[in-house]
Amino acid sequence: MRERAEIYVGEIECQKRAIQLLDEFNIPGGLLPVDNIIEIGLVRSEGFIWLRQKKKKDHYFEQIGRSVSFAAEVTAFVEPRRMKKVTGVKAKELLLWIGVSEMLVDNSNSGNIQFKTHTGISRSFPISAF
Repeated sequence: MRERAEIYVGEIECQKRAIQLLDEFNIPGGLLPVDNIIEIGLVRSEGFIWLRQKKKKDHYFEQIGRSVSFAAEVTAFVEPRRMKKVTGVKAKELLLWIGVSEMLVDNSNSGNIQFKTHTGISRSFPISAF
């Protein structure tokens, strides 16, 4: 799959490309960490994207009161307003870390983004929090 991919390396280039790709697919720019990325790749024909970071990153989203952990490699299939089959992203729910499997930006006027887990748990938050 790598042979068909657009691959970018280097922190500055990867940060720029990550922001561009999130914008291109109408996904909030603050949703994924863009600092410390050392490689980003996109296979447009499949919608497959990956981000490689120097190391795992934990982030606390203050506006929604949630901790999220991003593995050293995050992958997903991306399409406008949606990331599915996400790997490498976990959110803390109560005392447990639960893998996030899908992110969907609401198409209506609600201004929300919905997160789904492999276990069927779903949460919606305002896009402005990201």
